Amino acid sequence: MEGERNAELIRAQLRRQRTLVGMNQEEFGKRANYSASTVSAVETGTRPIDLPYARRADEILATGGLFESLLRSAQRDSLPTWFKPWLEAEREAQQLRYFNPLLIPGLFQTANYARAVFRLVDTRPEQEVEQHLAARLERQEILTREHPPQVVAVIDESVLRRADAIMAEQLAHLLRMAELPHVHIHVVPASAGLYIGLDGPLALAMLPDGTWVGLLDDHLGGTAVGTAERMATLLARWEGVRSAALSEAMSVALIKEVESQHGPQ
Repeated sequence: MEGERNAELIRAQLRRQRTLVGMNQEEFGKRANYSASTVSAVETGTRPIDLPYARRADEILATGGLFESLLRSAQRDSLPTWFKPWLEAEREAQQLRYFNPLLIPGLFQTANYARAVFRLVDTRPEQEVEQHLAARLERQEILTREHPPQVVAVIDESVLRRADAIMAEQLAHLLRMAELPHVHIHVVPASAGLYIGLDGPLALAMLPDGTWVGLLDDHLGGTAVGTAERMATLLARWEGVRSAALSEAMSVALIKEVESQHGPQ
């Protein structure tokens, strides 16, 4: 599998660079603030390498960002082919629109929430879970970059009320995201009853030239949509979803109310 080959390449380079500067695993671990057992686990593949580890390795080994670059490339390669056109559109977008009637949108998921979502496929290997998680967390960096897009997200109230140990943390994170000036979160209340969005999730990206790209996904994968006719339909659906949602202030108040019912984190 390509993902496994990429991971082995990074591990081999880590071992090589560490050896070249004359450090054993214990010495490297002390400087990187990791235990020797963690360093060993990363280099043997029993623990996946993440961005903080890659960045710390680049600092200590003075590689000029080599490991972060390799890891980001491997994360992109691990994504399904159908998702890559959307990923590019998401990175370039000046405006983003997200709706999901079942889950917190990916850009706002905590690591624990996202990990739980990826583990819903019970045959997925843990290393693949962590690869998907790393790619998702990398996507979220567009929210805090120097020139972020305007992001509007609509979430169904039922998503907030799922009784789960990780939801208190997730709701607190959602409220922090709502404080960002370019992020606008709206909730469709249970009182809305049936509404057009129950057909399924959708995502929209407006590119710098003013054109829109959409994403539809399901159990078997997803489809990036770009034709004028189909985008007109998706934009109309988005307006239907948005009109069913509460105002931004009322939505934040509802999230805070639900958060209080989940108890302390």
